[in-house]
Amino acid sequence: MKMINPESIAEVEFTLDWKSDEASHQEKQLVWVNFWRDILPDALRSQLIGAEAGESFAAEFAPGEVLPSYEDKYRFQLKRRQFNEAAVAPKEGRFYPRGLLQDIYNVYPQNIAPFRCIDINNGHFTADLNHPLSAAPLLVEARVEEVYEKPFDRGGECSVLMDCLTQGPGMQRRNGGKSTDFLNEEALSRQDGAPDSLFYEKPRFVNHIDDRAIETISGLYGKLLKPGMDVLDLMSGWRSHLPESAAPHSVTGLGMNGAEMTDNPQLTRHMVHDLNENPTLPFKDGSFDLVLCTVSVEYLTDPIAVFKEVNRVLRPRGRFIVTFSNRWFPPKAIRIWTELHEFERIGLVLDYFLRAGRFKDLQTFSARGWSRPENDKYYPQMPYSDPVYAVWGVKS
Repeated sequence: MKMINPESIAEVEFTLDWKSDEASHQEKQLVWVNFWRDILPDALRSQLIGAEAGESFAAEFAPGEVLPSYEDKYRFQLKRRQFNEAAVAPKEGRFYPRGLLQDIYNVYPQNIAPFRCIDINNGHFTADLNHPLSAAPLLVEARVEEVYEKPFDRGGECSVLMDCLTQGPGMQRRNGGKSTDFLNEEALSRQDGAPDSLFYEKPRFVNHIDDRAIETISGLYGKLLKPGMDVLDLMSGWRSHLPESAAPHSVTGLGMNGAEMTDNPQLTRHMVHDLNENPTLPFKDGSFDLVLCTVSVEYLTDPIAVFKEVNRVLRPRGRFIVTFSNRWFPPKAIRIWTELHEFERIGLVLDYFLRAGRFKDLQTFSARGWSRPENDKYYPQMPYSDPVYAVWGVKS
């Protein structure tokens, strides 16, 4: 069994846990660590040296310990003309590349690091350049997956672990508990405004994410699914991605194409229903223990109404889980979805839960960094597997 030494390369799964006022959050990322070159917090590095595959370690970090502390000097009240509105107008709570700011010291047009617009008032806005996790206590767990010996090492760039783990996480939280300005009539518009029944008329007997991402989603569903449950697969299709070991009492598919759902071996029954035409679910109150929505939430044009309906058809303590990735049908995705950073999309879906009301114990999840399976059509052009993002909550 190989042990990590200061010259090793290792495949390590890192898990980052933190909390906001709205939810609990978890980010998983598989990272290739070069222990000769890469920079890790001492509290983790000291535990990993000498470790073998399968071992896990954890460390807690106070605010300011591994990320810069939150400082008021990185909040700027600016005039609206100092935001380049050629591409987009600022919205309260949203994140934008710093390069859109003008006349700010040490900020250049090429800078893509995000800032948050935290206030808009009387022709001014406030830009917050602090990291969105700068004030949050963090828990980091490291699980060693594999240890390798390096054939050689000739320089190269070093990576700062915490920079890798925190690129994106934090952007899903609300600003000071206030709802982010995500939704308006334009935000919910789509390129293709024709009836969805036309677009989905032809069956697509394919998976819309790669097998590694499906494995992650199946694992999430398996943690929430108990034997004997009644499950609703919302916006269902050819496959439901429930784990093979699952033993639900029933799985009802509600989707747009009957042929796809007929060929779905995990469905016990199915119904064709267009949620954008009629968001009312054709089920009685308290019909299901678990509702899942897989890589489809980006197509909803009245998401709050649908989330309220999901709450209605759930039984007490029932769960609703929404999973998605960064692949979709562009003509049918709502406009705001295509404009958001991937972690802001988590915030958007979390916002749906919060606006719908009567959900508690909200949680968000992300998983990135795994290798793309060789059988996927985007291999080897895209080396990493499709990321997985999820938000779920319990009916209160």
